[in-house]
Amino acid sequence: MFPLAIIVLLFPTLLLLFIGVALGLRSGANESWKKRGLNIPPGSMGWPLLGETIAFRKLHPCTSLGEYMEDRLQRYGKIYRSNLFGAPTVVSADAELNRFVLMNDGKLFEPSWPKSVADILGKTSMLVLTGEMHRYMKSLSVNFMGIARLRNHFLGDSERYILENLATWKEGVPFPAKEEACKITFNLMVKNILSMNPGEPETERLRILYMSFMKGVIAMPLNFPGTAYRKAIQSRATILKTIEHLMEDRLEKKKAGTDNIGEADLLGFILEQSNLDAEQFGDLLLGLLFGGHETSSTAITLAIYFLEGCPKAVQELREEHLNLVRMKKQRGESKALTWEDYKSMDFAQCVVSETLRLGNIIKFVHRKANTDVQFKGYDIPSGWSVIPVFAAAHLDPTVYDNPQKFDPWRWQTISSSTARIDNYMPFGQGLRNCAGLELAKMEIAVFLHHLVLNFDWELAEPDHPLAYAFPEFEKGLPIKVRKLSILE
Repeated sequence: MFPLAIIVLLFPTLLLLFIGVALGLRSGANESWKKRGLNIPPGSMGWPLLGETIAFRKLHPCTSLGEYMEDRLQRYGKIYRSNLFGAPTVVSADAELNRFVLMNDGKLFEPSWPKSVADILGKTSMLVLTGEMHRYMKSLSVNFMGIARLRNHFLGDSERYILENLATWKEGVPFPAKEEACKITFNLMVKNILSMNPGEPETERLRILYMSFMKGVIAMPLNFPGTAYRKAIQSRATILKTIEHLMEDRLEKKKAGTDNIGEADLLGFILEQSNLDAEQFGDLLLGLLFGGHETSSTAITLAIYFLEGCPKAVQELREEHLNLVRMKKQRGESKALTWEDYKSMDFAQCVVSETLRLGNIIKFVHRKANTDVQFKGYDIPSGWSVIPVFAAAHLDPTVYDNPQKFDPWRWQTISSSTARIDNYMPFGQGLRNCAGLELAKMEIAVFLHHLVLNFDWELAEPDHPLAYAFPEFEKGLPIKVRKLSILE
């Protein structure tokens, strides 16, 4: 016991000593650019080890850049240096540099997510993979969430789950909109990935595990009992075991000739066309749930929030969708939405684009320079991290008039402006753009169609979206609804 007590007492001192040595070694390595005469962007490296990470991560409304970014942009301009997440970093609020970084993924730059994020997402997650394996996993995702599958599978399933969810809404009774949006999008994804149906115990168990997993992705990486990060690690392990059992069960049914699913879901396709093991498929599943569930549910919740404060937009949406229903009735068509109906929702598309611009679901990404890079007179040394901040262009008053105002009408003329479109990257650009973008846009539009035709709504109590790793409502956006009878 005595030696152990000494170790416990000396641990803080030993830790500080280790950090000091590590900082000394890294300081010499990181400042080698001075000896080479490189022109590094201006900025401040902040505190030892922590750098400016705490200030960078400080919560703020997702419709703003936050105090830290605003201060640095005023002091140093759109491209500046810092020390973030334990690495020397170039932060870019410059849309041209952001595009340059994203379009040179796999060439001049590569993913550089913090190790804690990479550990929890998995070593074969698309966020961290590079090279041929990344291209293969991305092709699986694109095929899974491509236009053909959106048209033939996701559209009908999405409408069904939305209608089932809306049918449970009780008039005048407050409920968290984010939770309802999560149920819709989660059910849609697991139906198409694993052929699991909503309401079944195994589906609900997987949903709870996934929610625990997602909390750990945005939590501080403290791997101690009881922390969100530790719970996420445990949830990930349980999800992988569940996937392994599902794969074994499907293979046994296939051998017995009793598998009636075939390639109707992603698991069936993987078993037929791929040699991914359970862990690789689990990493793919978690990535697809993030890309096709988390982004969609957040976007739907943001749309509810923004529209609640813009009655004029709600009215125009309602008129557009009433006209759509009337035209379908005149033609003697089924009430179910078709792909052509979805593509005709012009104003809804404007609402979707504005929601994604102002909501900033993906605020920034992590990259690392593979070699010395020059851009606009600045040097980015090899090995340095680069953080392209997409939100900066979305909220730039030189690009968008009154950028912090929810104004879906701006998109009725914005399509003719190449400069503005080039600054619009809600889910990135290039090789690593989010494969779930088109799915998210479709889900929001279909949800809005049924929402405005069936309900009016208001906030049950004040709430607003904060910029975590992605926007989060502290209270889950509590709303109250009033049923409408305009379709009767």
